[in-house]
Amino acid sequence: MSASLLRRGLELLEAPGRRKAPPGLQQRRDGPRAAGAARRRKAAPEPRRNKATVKGRVVKSAIEEYHKKKAVNHLRANLQYMLKGRFVANKTITEQVLAQNRGRKSKDQPPKKAAKKKPEGTVFTEEDFRKFEREYFGRP
Repeated sequence: MSASLLRRGLELLEAPGRRKAPPGLQQRRDGPRAAGAARRRKAAPEPRRNKATVKGRVVKSAIEEYHKKKAVNHLRANLQYMLKGRFVANKTITEQVLAQNRGRKSKDQPPKKAAKKKPEGTVFTEEDFRKFEREYFGRP
């Protein structure tokens, strides 16, 4: 692009309120930096968009972001869902599933349940005790 074409383009793009300097006071712009200076002059009047931001990005509130990422307690909803089901698995089936998922290490094994002892009934009756009392203590 020649210098004269560049000058004409700059004159067309020049803001209407600016005065032109008299021809004798104008500086020559034929140097290698003429195009860069013209570009700077052209872009100066209009407000610039921040190029560091992404196009169309909206600044978000920090409070809204915190509420979005805050942990939510789903316990009540999960309990209602679990209790709503009518099908209850058989105890033997649940024991089999638990046994399959249990590891082989001793720490994964449940503690051994001791067999419940039935309360031993006495061999003697009340009448036998009364008879023993009479014989031992000598009461009638």
